[in-house]
Amino acid sequence: MSRLLIIILGSGLLVICYGASAEIRALTEEGETNSQSFMAQGVVKELKADGKTVVIAHEAIAHYMAAMTMPFKVKAPGELGGLRTGDKIRFCLRVTDTESWIDGISKTGRAPSIESKPASAPALAAQATKPRHQLLDYPFTNELGQAVKLDDFRDQALAITFYFTRCPIPDYCLRLSKDFDEASQKLGAMPGAPTNWHFLSVSFDPDFDTPTVLKAYGERYQYDPKHWSFLTGPREKISELASLSEAKIQPEGGLINHNFRTLIIDAASHLQMVFPTSVNLSDAIVLEMLKAAAVPSTPALTNDSESQRRRARLPDEARWFIV
Repeated sequence: MSRLLIIILGSGLLVICYGASAEIRALTEEGETNSQSFMAQGVVKELKADGKTVVIAHEAIAHYMAAMTMPFKVKAPGELGGLRTGDKIRFCLRVTDTESWIDGISKTGRAPSIESKPASAPALAAQATKPRHQLLDYPFTNELGQAVKLDDFRDQALAITFYFTRCPIPDYCLRLSKDFDEASQKLGAMPGAPTNWHFLSVSFDPDFDTPTVLKAYGERYQYDPKHWSFLTGPREKISELASLSEAKIQPEGGLINHNFRTLIIDAASHLQMVFPTSVNLSDAIVLEMLKAAAVPSTPALTNDSESQRRRARLPDEARWFIV
């Protein structure tokens, strides 16, 4: 049965998120009843080439999430038709336990044109020629309030991802954490599996994500601190680590614009794989971690042609993690 969800947005306008979409009704019929709908508004920042994704700088969504810039998926063909970068829009955000999407998009105007500043490209290629990066020895802080250095994980397979605990979207930051949760359980239950592996979830919201907050977040997943750590630190150090990992994180006032980046580092401290997405990756992470953990900690790279070929396929800026 159709329902009306009424939300008063910060602008004072009374807007209505009409009915339940066909997808919501189908999911309800299949037994997935934990679905929510939220009316929102924002500005189109980018339309992705796949025709199914739009990046929106949205205002705070009442009773759900703060203002930020992030990509949203659509399901209906042609839902994004006629939209341009800079359009002001109103839309309905649909959220279930496992996914989210938007529909009911309507244009409300155009945002003022603001001259954009070109992003400065970091000199990563020059850094890649250095035998060691100083960030490897920097003491970040984990969820237990302990100092943790990236170099502490020498000889271990390491997976690193970037997230923030306040993100409520199930297929974004929550999906990244669920990937680590599922992958760690699979590795821990695997007979004869290696034990030299560790997951690092690095928060890019250090002002809010204190060690206490990170610990409570980790406990939601019944995490094992021997194999999974949640890191925070000074914003400039987090930003530096994110930049070197090609994780694009751009705080804009109350907004957070970010992409997805999960890195797999092998036991010889070389970058093995990068996952630039937030889809279900738990099985892929397990396979990569098994390979990464099996790499000798002191390989003779000059004689290891396969290792050299693998590294040669990586972009120069992705080879900074060399100790």
